[in-house]
Amino acid sequence: MNTDLISLDGTPASALAFGTMQFGGRADAAQSAEMYAACRAAGITHFDTAWVYTDGRSEEILGQLIRDARDSLLIATKVAYTGGAGAENIRRQLDQSRARLGQDMVDILYLHRYDEDTDLRETLATLAELRAAGQFRYLGLSNFAAWQVMKTIMIGQEFDLRPAILQPMYSLIKRQVEVEILPMCADQGIAVAPYSPLGGGMLTGKYAAGLAGDTAAGSSRGRLDDDPRYRERYGQPWMLDSARALADLAAELAVEPASLAVAWAAGYGAQVTPIISARSLEQLRPSLAALEIDMTPALYERISALSPRPAPATDRLEEQA
Repeated sequence: MNTDLISLDGTPASALAFGTMQFGGRADAAQSAEMYAACRAAGITHFDTAWVYTDGRSEEILGQLIRDARDSLLIATKVAYTGGAGAENIRRQLDQSRARLGQDMVDILYLHRYDEDTDLRETLATLAELRAAGQFRYLGLSNFAAWQVMKTIMIGQEFDLRPAILQPMYSLIKRQVEVEILPMCADQGIAVAPYSPLGGGMLTGKYAAGLAGDTAAGSSRGRLDDDPRYRERYGQPWMLDSARALADLAAELAVEPASLAVAWAAGYGAQVTPIISARSLEQLRPSLAALEIDMTPALYERISALSPRPAPATDRLEEQA
């Protein structure tokens, strides 16, 4: 649990966050409400959305659900995935996000990705003004490289603005952030809310027979069957081998593979709060069960050994433990 990020009433951030990317898309309003209720019952206080998700329906549905408990929650949204990180676009998208959520303010505002075509000073000056106006409390960065985060920290000093949280991709089969990003965040006191801890669904075990096109899988099992981008991202053969090995370990321990995958991602350090997500309550339950996993150092290392550890930043492999 990260104790630096707190809600308006002082409630600390929960050990897991819930991502609402499916709200208004694969999950209708009723399914979204069921998942939200299950998350709240499990103690989750941190909910993540974005201006771009499901054409705004994600923010609208989340906004309806949080009304009765707003001050005890951390609500995050993201801007500038499309349209660039210039002042006008950031202001317009944040205005729309706040209106959809039914809130004057969001707790965490992420830059959804780094914009090479906009002067970062313009971006940060705009964000500093919006924070001073009370439109958000914490600055977040999503999909930023380590050098881009450090550049943001350096320029942000001019505006008394510093990133409080970073959102990278991270799972047992996507471990590049272990090289520089996670150590940098620990050093700089930045919280981490990694997305896709289940590797696009690969680490649930449901793709053990192979990806679509490799085998006759029948009806769609999820995004790895439906979305070519996900098949490209998670299509390396060793990734399926790692997923199968994780499923075998989960069977040995009498837990779900998804529970182990989420608990392992959270096990990197106290500042790491994985973002879980689902399209139904049934699909969500194994990820919530990660809260019940006792991730001992021995179990953490056993799971870590199921996939290749990335080379260190200096590429001195002989010194890697």
